Amino acid sequence: MAADQVARTVTRIAHEIVERHRTLDDLALVGIRTRGVPIARRLSAVLHDITDVAVPTGVLDITLYRDDLMRHPVGPQPVLRKTEIEFSIDDRRILLVDDVLYTGRTVRAAFDALIDFGRPRSIELVVLVDRGHRELPIKADYVGKNLPTSLRQSVQVRLEEVEGVDEVVLEDAPED
Repeated sequence: MAADQVARTVTRIAHEIVERHRTLDDLALVGIRTRGVPIARRLSAVLHDITDVAVPTGVLDITLYRDDLMRHPVGPQPVLRKTEIEFSIDDRRILLVDDVLYTGRTVRAAFDALIDFGRPRSIELVVLVDRGHRELPIKADYVGKNLPTSLRQSVQVRLEEVEGVDEVVLEDAPED
């Protein structure tokens, strides 16, 4: 996906959200660090453009909720970043946003982290890319692009806010 396709995809997802929800008054977006955050912020901006409703947006760090910290340590200490949810999630409809849905383990960790902040009315999942290969029974409610992949491939989402460019690239793992 090139930059214009990424932008159109975010706009399409925002329109789908508006079509599915009668009102956005009790809706909030929560982006999973790192790339879910700018996608959530972009969605909030597009939703505001469409409906003139400001949808609150938060940032969720799932580092301590990951089930692979001991199996594949990131280093001597995991890098903890701040969760920034400046609103109550109690009885809200939360749109959890991430860049790529793969095994489902990141989303499972995000559910655990989010529930520690309160009891939302519902949680819906928004992903820019669904690449398949689920290990847990998790399905996105909003998908920008379904991208069938092999296990030897990786999906790289690069965003202007993080890498300085908007693109989605499918890369093959090097041969052993």
